[in-house]
Parts: sequence; structure tokens; C-alpha cells
Amino acid sequence: MATTYDFPSDLLAGQEELHQVRSELSALLKRLPWSVEPLDAFSDTGGWRKVERPASPGWTADEQAEVEKLRQREHELAVFISTHRFWAEVAAGERVDARTMLKHTREA
Repeated sequence: MATTYDFPSDLLAGQEELHQVRSELSALLKRLPWSVEPLDAFSDTGGWRKVERPASPGWTADEQAEVEKLRQREHELAVFISTHRFWAEVAAGERVDARTMLKHTREA
């Protein structure tokens, strides 16, 4: 039977916010043009696979700022979670399992 952990509420909240930030960032990146800078369309059929991209208008300053804001918050949360005082209470050999359980607490 798997060990259960009593995660502190701030750690759980940080993990939940990390899931949300990553989801928002992923959705935003899917909506944005493929290139940050404006670039012409291209097609490369000479390689082992065909690569084609439409022209990209690039990202606006607001879009770049939003991506940067989300990436910064993602970084802050990852650092908060990985350096949380809770991990000192978990035996070194169990930390990977505990971290995995924390990542999947929203699925339970």
C-alpha cells in the first residue's frame, strides 16, 4: 500500500496554482503565432520530413508580456514547491514518491 502524506495547505495551494498557470500558459502558446518575431512563410521539403510554416505576424508587446508573466510565475511556484520546508520531513528515499503524489492530488 502506498504511503499517504499530510501535505501542508500552502504546498497544496502552490501546486494547484502551478497546474493552473501551466494550463494558462499552454493555452496561450497554442493561440499565439508560431514565431515571436514577424517571419515569412517557409517550406522545406528536402529533409526527412516536410516542414511548412505560414507567415507569422509575430507577438505583440502585450502577448510577450503575458507569456513572460506566466513563465515568471511558473518559475516562482516551482521554486516554492521544490524548496518547501515539508520536504525536510520526508525521508530522502520517499521524496520522489511524495512529490509525485503531490502532483496528482487534484486527480484524487
